[in-house]
Amino acid sequence: MDVPIKSGTNILIFAYGLEDPDMSTPNGMIYYHDNRRGSRIIPLRSYGNPSPDEKFAELDYFDFQLKDYIVPSTDTTYHCKIYKIPEHMKQRRHAVAHKTIIDSANVDIVHHLLMYECNPTAKFDDNNLPDGNCDEIYRLLQECSANIATGWAVGGDR
Repeated sequence: MDVPIKSGTNILIFAYGLEDPDMSTPNGMIYYHDNRRGSRIIPLRSYGNPSPDEKFAELDYFDFQLKDYIVPSTDTTYHCKIYKIPEHMKQRRHAVAHKTIIDSANVDIVHHLLMYECNPTAKFDDNNLPDGNCDEIYRLLQECSANIATGWAVGGDR
């Protein structure tokens, strides 16, 4: 049975064989799919009419920026940095959107970004927030590693 694909969350159920069905045979014989089957929940968005930035113009916002970072020559680097929410944003709020902006000079080297929420009881020196190679400052980040607030990966903005 065919079901229309709608914008939003869709549940996809799939199964496939190693060969195309032979449509010249009665009922177009479809061979057993073995373990090549499953289901996925897939959020689909319409890219024909992207939401204009004006839609969010009257909302409060703040930026998390990684400035003047020099990428090491190693194959893979994981950089971690603690950011503090601005004082004027301390009361409870809801995040309704995020936008990842990567400098055009760096688009070929950035693979993904994750933003974690720190435990509210975590204590940091506001004048010396952790910032460095994740493996080297991991012990300082333990209060901030359980809850992913948002993320981005290559292709996530298309």
